[in-house]
Amino acid sequence: MATAPGRILIVDDEEHIRKIMSIMLTKRGYHCRTAESAKEALRVVAKETFDVVFSDLNMPGMDGLGLLAQLRTEVPDTLVIMVTAFASIDTAIKAMKEGAYDYIAKPFNEEEIVLVLEKALERGRLLDENKRLKREISERRDANVFLGQSAAITKVFDIIAKVAETKATVLIIGESGTGKELAARSIHQNGPRADRPFVAVNCGAIPQNLMESEFFGHVKGAFTGADRAKTGLVAEADGGTLFLDEVSELPLEMQVKLLRVLQEEEVKKIGENTPQKVDLRVLAATNKNLKEEVAMGRFREDLYYRLNVISLRMPPLRERPEDIPMLATHFLAQAVTKNNLQPKRMAPAALRVMASQTWNGNVRALKNVVEQAAIMSDGPVIRPEDLPFNLTPKTFDPSHEAPLEAPIVRIPNDWTDLKLAVKNLTELAETEMIGRSLAANGGNRTQTAKALGLSRRALITKIALYNLDNYSSDKNLDEHDENSPQAEADEQSGPGL
Repeated sequence: MATAPGRILIVDDEEHIRKIMSIMLTKRGYHCRTAESAKEALRVVAKETFDVVFSDLNMPGMDGLGLLAQLRTEVPDTLVIMVTAFASIDTAIKAMKEGAYDYIAKPFNEEEIVLVLEKALERGRLLDENKRLKREISERRDANVFLGQSAAITKVFDIIAKVAETKATVLIIGESGTGKELAARSIHQNGPRADRPFVAVNCGAIPQNLMESEFFGHVKGAFTGADRAKTGLVAEADGGTLFLDEVSELPLEMQVKLLRVLQEEEVKKIGENTPQKVDLRVLAATNKNLKEEVAMGRFREDLYYRLNVISLRMPPLRERPEDIPMLATHFLAQAVTKNNLQPKRMAPAALRVMASQTWNGNVRALKNVVEQAAIMSDGPVIRPEDLPFNLTPKTFDPSHEAPLEAPIVRIPNDWTDLKLAVKNLTELAETEMIGRSLAANGGNRTQTAKALGLSRRALITKIALYNLDNYSSDKNLDEHDENSPQAEADEQSGPGL
């Protein structure tokens, strides 16, 4: 549905009725077309989109109910209001049962028509909004979560905040699975078009022979198999955002046509002579180097500069390992809910293993690994041995910093069990602090215990609990320290914290 005032088609075999209604509505800002028969009306709706059709009930040839049935099949989103001189309850009930939104009786007055029309348009807007929300919920349900507090992802957040309020075209680059579409959705949702459509197009998934029709639409009969009119993806995004995912996959011929749409801000259906103006925010994404594609002659230079007004790079997961605990915990909660599992949590040792990986598949791969571990693990705690066989712990090198920097903790929205959350976060904090302190002290347990304010016995217990033995790499030094006066004092002081 278009925004108010809307596009109206008036169908009546009486010319003066058509003129009266058209004058009434045009002076109030509505865009009106007329048709003198049901057959003419069907030809018009095959070429143009309307929000509401006013149709006379009693017409020669195909009557209003016949037209209603055809419209319900060919343009089901268009609301139909019947106009009849036979104002009987039976006629009204039949029309409503056949799918008419409402009806008015002749003779009618201007206020009556406008009141019914405004209610119909509002109903259409609500239906459109409902569809949009359902579509977005469906799209988000399995989407990777756009979370993190690392410097790399914080830079992304900062760029999104700056560009969201503008209409600037943004080219989002990054490896597969880094969250390019999530970044595009975030730009859309944080800008002035948030309540308008977000239309995502995978440019590599559309067959080349159907690409023009999918993007620009077609009128009924425009080519073999076009048995009904089609609204293209560009027109669907009118007023909102068009996201061109994997834009490098567009063939050169299609690149030319897309460039024209961006420059002229208008689109023309296949088989239609009159272009339609469109108001778009265009975002594009690719996992390829478009400059190289331009140099190789596979991507048009003028389209590249048109798309690359603002460049946003999505960092691979290996560049932000400190975000992995937050992401993994969130994905685990998702997996438990999705697969009807008993509540589970990640052992800190498992989080360390995941944080040490290179993750060629990035966030998408992490999500899959967490879900697999959630399903295959037997107990309530996912440990390193529950992770897929190709994930192996990273050997600790005391000459380098600990693999994980302690994250600033943000509680995921879907954590509902407070006790479980506190336990999980406590274990994560202890693991990271002990690991960092062991690293700083060269693996020496006595010095680490002193630095952390723990007894040596308590530290050893926690090292075993959290599987941190590989952090205590300097065995000779540690064994020597076991006989030190401080070590003996620690043993006498009890378990400590």
